[in-house]
Amino acid sequence: MIYLQIFFSYLKIGFFGFGGGYAMLSLIQNEIVEQRGWLTATQFADIVAISQITPGPIAINSATYIGYTVAGLGGSVVATFAVCLPSLTLMLLLTLFFLRHRENRVIQSVMKAVTPIVVGMIASAALLLMFPRSGENENFTDIWSWLLFAACLYGSYRKVNPILMILLSAAAGVVIYAIAPMIQ
Repeated sequence: MIYLQIFFSYLKIGFFGFGGGYAMLSLIQNEIVEQRGWLTATQFADIVAISQITPGPIAINSATYIGYTVAGLGGSVVATFAVCLPSLTLMLLLTLFFLRHRENRVIQSVMKAVTPIVVGMIASAALLLMFPRSGENENFTDIWSWLLFAACLYGSYRKVNPILMILLSAAAGVVIYAIAPMIQ
């Protein structure tokens, strides 16, 4: 019974929580603390703090922690699945729409317009990591990063499977950064 309650609570949060994780916090607090009484306000604040320092979206992290707090591992799985289900459903529907209408000139024009925007956003994120902002001394790049970048760029040019490139890059990163301190 508790799993069903968790599922419907987080399904509602997933459907009506617009604006990202921080915007969803008041909805989550209302549902979990005020309506259901599963947590106290202090417990909820602690879970939000933990959710902020762990990697990933805060709404999903908090769903995982709250589900675990309320009903253990099963509650964690149910809450996480339920909060992700609306987004997953929307993406599947959009994918089906795109696949049915991909030959449409308007859809093709939109996709052509979006492609350089996405490339620009990814490039912007990469540049922010590669070159420190004014006043900052550190960045995440070194000679090894540039070598891995060049290898991946070459692999892309040669049409190497992207999943294989990711796996090879991960393996190279583990090897490089395990031996790099020994070389210096």
